[in-house]
Order: sequence, then structure tokens, then C-alpha cells
Amino acid sequence: MTGGSSGTDPGSHSTLDAGSSAASGNLLVDSHGRILRDLRVSITDRCNFRCMYCLPETEAAANFYRGRWAQGNFHPEPINRQWVPRSDILSFEEIERVVRVAVSLGIEKVRLTGGEPLLRQELEKLVSKISAIKGVHDLALTTNGFHFKEKARALRDAGLRRISFSLDSLDRENFRKITGRDALSEVLESIQLAQQVGFHPVKVNAVIIREVNDHEIGSLAQFAVDHGFTMRFIEFMPLDSGRAWMKELVVPGKEILHRLRSGFALEAVVSDNPSETAKRWTIRGSKAEIGIIAPVSEPFCGHCNRVRLTADGKIRTCLFSVTEHDLRSKLRGGASDEQIGDYLKQVVWDKEPGHRIGQPDFVPASRSMSCIGG
Repeated sequence: MTGGSSGTDPGSHSTLDAGSSAASGNLLVDSHGRILRDLRVSITDRCNFRCMYCLPETEAAANFYRGRWAQGNFHPEPINRQWVPRSDILSFEEIERVVRVAVSLGIEKVRLTGGEPLLRQELEKLVSKISAIKGVHDLALTTNGFHFKEKARALRDAGLRRISFSLDSLDRENFRKITGRDALSEVLESIQLAQQVGFHPVKVNAVIIREVNDHEIGSLAQFAVDHGFTMRFIEFMPLDSGRAWMKELVVPGKEILHRLRSGFALEAVVSDNPSETAKRWTIRGSKAEIGIIAPVSEPFCGHCNRVRLTADGKIRTCLFSVTEHDLRSKLRGGASDEQIGDYLKQVVWDKEPGHRIGQPDFVPASRSMSCIGG
């Protein structure tokens, strides 16, 4: 998947000066005045987990949702997922080029996602390419951790400094129910290894679903206290491939916070970054930090500074976009860097004001999280 031609000669395109964007005013700005600084890059739509909130294709997931549908007028859609053809997946050279152009337009943060990014062979080569781009101030990776042990040191040596793991349960059977894999021990070992080899900060994400893992909120926070990392609780969002999401299964951020306050002494962290998605607290007497990301009950769209590149080269201006913008055809059709940049600016200008989860006219995202990238 990492080989192959991008369809154009990268050396034939002019190189934009990443450091000149701020001085020239050449930035990615939308019609609502938001300046985009954060690029999420999905490098594969494949995943080796089948999480209930993303790819709910296991019998355990079906049994859980079936019981809830029986209680009301819920009609899930049949899952008709098809992996993106490998020939449509962007090469490392194409991804590097997009990142370089985006950085010339003010992007400062890049996060590599999937699917499961560690399924992409020789990922460390892409990390090395991106970390060498002047203007990338923050390069991070989100992973389920299953293959992390094989690549931990290579990724660190290539320039990766921050990493986030998905960990939705500390109970082996519940972990298997949620993810479809009996892999809790591998993920726990990966989190420990990340700390040992010098990744900082190490963040651990848990999607909280009522009646599935909300009873583990306290134990997950205690796990962060015991090991001194950042634990982030995320509201359940309508991004699953089966369209099985129900608002009744969302545990609101305020409820999560209330439960945490009953067992821990939390001190709010004041941030000067209005685009930060998580509200944060330290836990008194520990090195741990708690974050709560509440896009359903407390949307932060007004300060969103993100844009997404899918594995098959589509630009998405919101997780819940119903429209995607085809960048791959331009990359492989001879467009210059300036033309790519102009296209990005045009697409970003029309970025949605916000999602409409919970509104009568809400339309689910056109693809599931595994295809979009987290």
C-alpha cells in the first residue's frame, strides 16, 4: 500500500514556503472567520477491530442494539461496507505533498488516523516525511494499540512525539464485546511502552456508551491516576456503519463530570486555546489529567479549526459532512501546488457552521468513522 506512483512527479511542482503563510495572509479561512490549523489525515480505512460505535459488525454488537431497537421504533440500516480499493488509497508521497501545501496555508498540527493507521506498512517512513516539514509543530497518531509494540521505537525515532490510544474498557470481556477483539492485554502493554520510550503526552480515549461501559468511568479515571497519563471521555456520536446510534445511549459530558467529581478531586485546567475540543481537569495528588469531549451535548463547532483528508484523497470539512471534495483527482491529474492550495482554500471557505446532531433535519455523515478518520 505504501508503494506505487502518485500519478505525478512531485519534483515537477513548485514548492511553497511554509513559513510565509502568516506574513502573506495566505491562510485556510472559512466564511465564518475560523482559521484552520489542524489537519487530520486518515491513511487507511481498514481496521482490525469492530468497535460498537464505528463498525458494529459482531454478534455482541448486534445483540446489544437489537434489544434497544425492540424498545422503540428503531430500524438500523443493513451494513454494506466496502473497503476502498487499494489503488485509490493515497501514497505516502501524495500525503506528504498535501501536508506540505496545507502547512504553507497555516496548518500547524497533523494527526495520522485510520481506520487503524498501524495496519499501513512502513508507517514510520510517512512519519519521517511529515516530521521533516518545516511548520509542522505537532505531529500525533491515534491508534487502537494492537500493533504498536512492533513499531513504537521506529515511530519515535522517525519523529512522532504524541500518541493517543483507544481504550473503552478495563474488563477483558467487556473490551471484547465493545471491540470484537480479545486484545485488552496488548493495548495495556502498548500504553505502558509508549510512556517508556518517551511519548508525551500519552492520551487514552474512551467512547462512553450507556449500559455498555458507563459503569467503568471511575475505574478508567483511576487507571489514569495509577499510570500518570491523560484520560479522555468522549460522547457517543452517530458515526457507526450500521446507523445504529441512539441519543438515549449518549452519556452527556456533564453527567460524566458529575460521576468523576464523586470520586476524584478535580481542578479545572484553564486553556487559552479556543479550538481545544476537550474540557480538562487535573486530578489532585496525581500526574493524571481528565478530558471530556462532548460534541453531542455541548458542541464546539463555533471554534472548530479542523479539516480532514480521507485515505482515498477526499477533503471533509466536518466529521458530519454529507459532501466530500475530491482532491485525489487533482493530485493525480497534474495540478500544481498553487492549484492544490487554491482548491483547499475554496473548499475550506464553505466549511459548515456546525453539525446538527439532535436537530430534526440532522443527516448522518456520508461515511462511518473508520472511513473518515478520527
